[in-house]
Amino acid sequence: MSQEDYYKLLGVERDASSEQIKKAYRKKAIEFHPDKNPNNPEAEEQFKQVSEAYEVLSNPEKRTAYDRYGHAAFSQSGRGGYTSSGGGFHDPFDIFREVFGGSGSVFEEFFGRNSSTQNRVQRGADLRYDLEISLEEAAQGTEKEVQYRRYAACEVCKGSGAEPESQSTTCSLCNGTGQVISSKGFFSVRQACPQCQGQGTIIEKPCTQCHGKGRQLETNKLSVKIPAGVETGSKLRSSGNGEAGLFGGPSGDLYVVLHVKEHDIFERHANDLYCDIPIKFTLAALGGTIEVPTLSGKASLKIPAGTQSGTVFRLRNHGMPSLKGHHKGDQLVRVDIEVPQKLNHEQRKHLEAFALASGDAHEPLSKSFFEKAKRFFE
Repeated sequence: MSQEDYYKLLGVERDASSEQIKKAYRKKAIEFHPDKNPNNPEAEEQFKQVSEAYEVLSNPEKRTAYDRYGHAAFSQSGRGGYTSSGGGFHDPFDIFREVFGGSGSVFEEFFGRNSSTQNRVQRGADLRYDLEISLEEAAQGTEKEVQYRRYAACEVCKGSGAEPESQSTTCSLCNGTGQVISSKGFFSVRQACPQCQGQGTIIEKPCTQCHGKGRQLETNKLSVKIPAGVETGSKLRSSGNGEAGLFGGPSGDLYVVLHVKEHDIFERHANDLYCDIPIKFTLAALGGTIEVPTLSGKASLKIPAGTQSGTVFRLRNHGMPSLKGHHKGDQLVRVDIEVPQKLNHEQRKHLEAFALASGDAHEPLSKSFFEKAKRFFE
């Protein structure tokens, strides 16, 4: 190992605090880590040196000895490698535990430092089911049966993967840990045992139903309750009805995604409903009451005399219910006045009499309009 000054290696002053030394080491260790510098022996050597420097300077007793005697203070220490305890170097993984979240972090999981049992147990996958419902069903709430395919625990072996009463033996390759260690340059990496696929045991007689997998495809039927007020994109979660887990892991969940079909009459905006209703021009002129459709039946709507085409009326509490409360939206009705396209002789006679009584000109409206607008073009 190089005898370069430990303080210079870490880039700190000799009176640096413990926190400053730790911070400097983090920066250097990340910079020269073999993962970031593959096939770079110089970076690997530098990584070893900064780890050695941190091992000494982070320990108050060793730092005092180094400040007095330099490298000679450790010439007989018999350093033989990196270890987390005893008289060797500081374990370089310790600093990364601090940086990446401590024990059980993603970093340690990558390097195989978690228990084999934790690595083998896997939660089952979540599943998605898209369900289409009508606007009426979304307004009133309903219950639907869904049918889908999923991996479920084998009924014969109950998820163990072994024939009933068959025995399992400890895997000879990993000695029951479910993991093997392979050397990758400077450090070792743990990975799932290829012989037992991470289970730690070998099944003497695999289940003939699932071929030792512990799971098999099945068609599942499930009744789903849909609350009133849902809309397109609403999600319902059915806990534990996804795919079965592996090695005793819990099952995933089923997510039912709702799609509300377009309605022939109503258009939804948030919790309000909109619709267009045609009315006779005589009703618009004279006024009266009509019945209009709603999602819950019929409702009476009063049309005032002289109503113009495009007028919007509001029917309160005839819209969609709210998922977050007990109130309902409104129904907004826009009236379109229908003009008769054909008149019989009697109808025309009475309409002309009405026009005379009203003082309407016999000339077309477009002609009288342009007569009035002449002055703008003169």
